Amino acid sequence: MAAAIVIGAGPGIGVSVARRFARQGLPIGVVARTRPTVEAAVRALAGTNVDTYGETADAADEAALRAALDRIVDRLGLPDVLVYNAAVIQWDAVGELTVAQHLQAWAVNVVGAITAATHLLPRMAEVGRGTFIITGGMPTPVPQVTSLSLGKAGVRALAELLAAQFGPVGVHVATVTVAGAVEPGTAFDPDGIADEYWRLHEQAPDAWEREVLYEGRR
Repeated sequence: MAAAIVIGAGPGIGVSVARRFARQGLPIGVVARTRPTVEAAVRALAGTNVDTYGETADAADEAALRAALDRIVDRLGLPDVLVYNAAVIQWDAVGELTVAQHLQAWAVNVVGAITAATHLLPRMAEVGRGTFIITGGMPTPVPQVTSLSLGKAGVRALAELLAAQFGPVGVHVATVTVAGAVEPGTAFDPDGIADEYWRLHEQAPDAWEREVLYEGRR
């Protein structure tokens, strides 16, 4: 069975999405910036009875991310599902960050998703199937989290661009826009959010959604 790869597999949405796809029997590859985070994600998948494999890479480091994806593909095969969940989440108002800080946030929030997409989506297109889901957020920009607001607007636009390019050749591109703070046991429990990723992946081409706005479960 084809695999799922989750980039940004930290605690919260990343691990929950990995577990959700593992429950369906898909082998799981995870990527995170630090080795302890990768190891924790792999431990969280223990007992799912699927092959799991972790790689360390900074999403802002193009060469490292591409190499990590190659190693996962070598181990698990070309994925049916690629999830980009990496983000720099920080409090910053307009004018508070330096140019370098803005560029670093943008590199993770948006450019890493471009790297992942350009590395694997053409290969998915060659076989005529696949799903690429980006974790979105900030449906309304918030002044106190400027860099994240800009980044989430960027990935929403990126999803539209990729859908126009790869949708006609069989690759479903979508975002799950999370409109609240993710916290277990709340309306924004990551396990509930992860269900939307699986639902998007299961959709037939004539029912593909481009964006899911997740406003919480009550």
